Amino acid sequence: MRLSARPHDTVGARRRAGNSVPLGLRLAGLVAALGQAGALFAATIAITVQEPGGHPLAGTVITVHPLGGQSQPAPAVHAVMDQVSRAFEPDLLVIPVGSTVAFPNSDSVSHQIYSFSPTKRFQLPLYRGTPYPPVRFDQAGVVTLGCNIHDDMVAFLLVTDAPFYGRTDATGSWSAEIPRGRYRVSVWHPRLRDEAADLQRELTIGETDRATLTLRLAKSLQPAPLEGRPHSWDSY
Repeated sequence: MRLSARPHDTVGARRRAGNSVPLGLRLAGLVAALGQAGALFAATIAITVQEPGGHPLAGTVITVHPLGGQSQPAPAVHAVMDQVSRAFEPDLLVIPVGSTVAFPNSDSVSHQIYSFSPTKRFQLPLYRGTPYPPVRFDQAGVVTLGCNIHDDMVAFLLVTDAPFYGRTDATGSWSAEIPRGRYRVSVWHPRLRDEAADLQRELTIGETDRATLTLRLAKSLQPAPLEGRPHSWDSY
């Protein structure tokens, strides 16, 4: 959808006819047109993710890709994934392509972080503190992290090329302001069992200020890791 150029054409027609349009009126018209453009192109998208029984699924990653055209990923960020009490903190991050992540070790013991994921393979040999520079993630996909010393340490990075992304809150909901258009909405969580095709929806935002989508899982979640021990996934 494009903003109509009629106000500009009208001014041009008046000039060609020899009518002078005061600068103040032209500026007022421009401000009004920009305000209309904001109203035309801005809308709220609200996504809710539920477990099969209808319970909200907090901590789910939401990515939103425009359809029918090229789009730029969200700006890169710098994030931190610490190691505390022999666990990654946080144990799930979503970051745009090109972002960097620091992996300090605030624990009283040494760790050796690694990833064998095709999205990003790397290893930080045995260390404490922060001896290594941040790691850059230049490819979209899921990165699974572990520790060579402590096998029960597991974490995930979801690297996305989507311009809009986030995670659901305690009510299983996430929202954002986006331009009107057609989008593919995808959800991801490390414990999902549903097929990838069932975790995507197409959504069209037309002449409305708000579009909502509720995605209810068909399959129950996988058991939480480290069964019988505290884990942050259980407290989403």
